[in-house]
Amino acid sequence: MKIGMISLGCPKNLVDSEVMLGLAQQAGHELTRDAAAADVLVVNTCAFIDRAKQESIDTILEIAEHKKTGACRTLIVTGCLAERYRAELREQIPEIDALLGTGEVPSIVEAIGNGGPRPVRTLPLLRANGEPVPVGRGVTPRQAGRTGPPYGARPTYIYDSDTPRLLATPRHYAYIKIAEGCDYACAFCIIPTLRGAYRSRPLDSILREAEALAARGVKELLLVSQDTSFYGVDRAERGGLARLLRALNRVAGIEWIRMLYLYPTTIGDDVLEAMAESEKVCQYIDLPLQHASDAVLKRMKRPGTRVSYERLLDRIRTRLPTSALRTTFIVGFPGETDSEFAELQRFVEAVQFDHLGVFTYSHEEGTSAHRLQDDVPATTKRQRRSRLMSLQRRIVARAQRARVGQQVRLLVDGPAAEHELVLRARTEGQAPEIDPLVYLTECNPAELPAGRFIEAEIVGSRGYDLLARPLAPALAVGAPV
Repeated sequence: MKIGMISLGCPKNLVDSEVMLGLAQQAGHELTRDAAAADVLVVNTCAFIDRAKQESIDTILEIAEHKKTGACRTLIVTGCLAERYRAELREQIPEIDALLGTGEVPSIVEAIGNGGPRPVRTLPLLRANGEPVPVGRGVTPRQAGRTGPPYGARPTYIYDSDTPRLLATPRHYAYIKIAEGCDYACAFCIIPTLRGAYRSRPLDSILREAEALAARGVKELLLVSQDTSFYGVDRAERGGLARLLRALNRVAGIEWIRMLYLYPTTIGDDVLEAMAESEKVCQYIDLPLQHASDAVLKRMKRPGTRVSYERLLDRIRTRLPTSALRTTFIVGFPGETDSEFAELQRFVEAVQFDHLGVFTYSHEEGTSAHRLQDDVPATTKRQRRSRLMSLQRRIVARAQRARVGQQVRLLVDGPAAEHELVLRARTEGQAPEIDPLVYLTECNPAELPAGRFIEAEIVGSRGYDLLARPLAPALAVGAPV
């Protein structure tokens, strides 16, 4: 059969999608990008916050229409939304033929063949006041206290190097999920319930996968998990991440190794040393801090303080002075006062992050924060996010002006939509899909395919993005070929 896939959410979810595609292809099915031509459509969903849940629901409903107008005979919903609202989805969206939770990735072939497992129980969606939500378009998966896997044990699955996988990223970069699940109990987060306890993959499994990806032409590896810096600790392998980085640094063909989702209380000096000594490991620290007020961090159940964060950032910048710092914050957490938000602003001004994302707090059932009163008005949350992002724009603008004239190494990602002679590229301090880009102008695209590394000069900026031109004359527009 022809199988179509839509993957929503984070890169960790994308890896699950790639594994399901690989399993389907191994079973003899044909893959298609044309939803109208697909016999089976799979939607791999996210359910982290309200906005992600609504996007997942809207996508499911949109894809369900293909069962009426296209070739589609089977609609399969997988991932976090299926894990969290399995029976409710089956009840309220009858077009769904199979639901697979986060630990049921290997069951995709069975689901394609026979419509998949039946739900254990059926509950209607409920509003916060307990009234049923009417079935229909625009349904939102909100209910009063019933969530997560009362359906069975928490997930334990994680793929390995022998698992078939079909890359959905451009040919020159790929994600490797080095661990799954999470052992933290952050008040705002449902992930441990949806993904299970933290479990690391063996180093040799990751290394074999990296070598196989390099053989397929991958130049950049992105290591992902819920807490990448905790890697190996669950297996009593302290120092495991530093050993992994050094091992990956020896893989022939790989040029960049980038880590995402480091946790601020589990980054040891051994990891910073490995980053400094491994020439292929990007000087890039992705460090979700969530807040800088000790009072808010305590309510969030985050095991850190502003002082401990500042000490960590000082260590990073001392040992890795050229590293790019990326973080995310949550504004509007229950009880957040004007003074606590002002403390966060002062922290951002003092640290001068290279990349920063801001989320407004989402009051999620199934989290411990749901027992708190969601007392920060939505308008205040949006205003605080806007103020923090305005501050970040000023910080970035100053940093960009200082970069004009610098020579940088760029990885070309492909053509830009704006102009045929403009290419998208990234520096070592920019991750794909989440960070700003470098737009490479005055170049010859025919000489610069995706996956090519070049030397360039920063010549300006546009918003958060940088502008550059190649230094090699042979790569410029009008150069002899």
